[in-house]
Amino acid sequence: MSRAVPLAGVRVLVGRARHQAGALSAELRQRGASVLEIPFIEIRKPRSFRPLDTALRNLSHYDWLILTSVNGVEAMWERLAKLRLSKRHLAHLKVAAIGPATKKAIEKSGLRVHVVPKEYVAESVVKALRRAVKGKRALLVRAKVARDVIPQELRRAGAQVEVVEAYETVLPKSSGARLRAAMRSAKRRPHVITFTSSSTAKNFAELLGRTPRRRSRQQFAGVKFASIGPVTSATLRDLKLPVDVEANPFTIPALVNAIEKSVLAERL
Repeated sequence: MSRAVPLAGVRVLVGRARHQAGALSAELRQRGASVLEIPFIEIRKPRSFRPLDTALRNLSHYDWLILTSVNGVEAMWERLAKLRLSKRHLAHLKVAAIGPATKKAIEKSGLRVHVVPKEYVAESVVKALRRAVKGKRALLVRAKVARDVIPQELRRAGAQVEVVEAYETVLPKSSGARLRAAMRSAKRRPHVITFTSSSTAKNFAELLGRTPRRRSRQQFAGVKFASIGPVTSATLRDLKLPVDVEANPFTIPALVNAIEKSVLAERL
């Protein structure tokens, strides 16, 4: 095994949404891994953009803008363009991003990010903003189904928080047959499966089509489950699925590093 390709001979299943799998897959391939992409989630537009559009038309009413994913950032900019609004309409806002990828997506459009928490989870967003948002109005742009930690805790801290849906994540049913076939095949069965959100974990379990009690240990023998962080890890454990690798910090590069470290440790 070459140091330049430490993951040579390792099959990794990437379950990110199809349009988001590129960065993770590319980094894994660069390190020698054989990558199989089967999306566990699909990103769709919400049934109605009316709540988001209404909020964007009234940006002057808010003091803070909170964005928790790249998907939310992209959806927001798309709607701003549709409404013929520009970054100058957001210039007065303080902006919080949940992590470096979200921050990069925001800054790509020329908007300044004022707060990025030390850890890239909802609880850290709350900790970073608790004092700053007291008595302020905040707009939280997020997925249709998401944890309510941020709005609940910031409201308790004295903020007025409005939550609007920018997109939704759904189960790509067409992935079920491909996933089950990969898990059965000796030549395609992954050595590592990556999970980059709680949604990917929940949908993986649903795509397998078995209840936790019916999932045998043999089904996952020789397979490492790699989680991007503690929230995703907790979801996997709730589903009676293992957590063999956890990234720290909770980013894609750190996830790849953690997978490499785990594989190298096993080969020693």
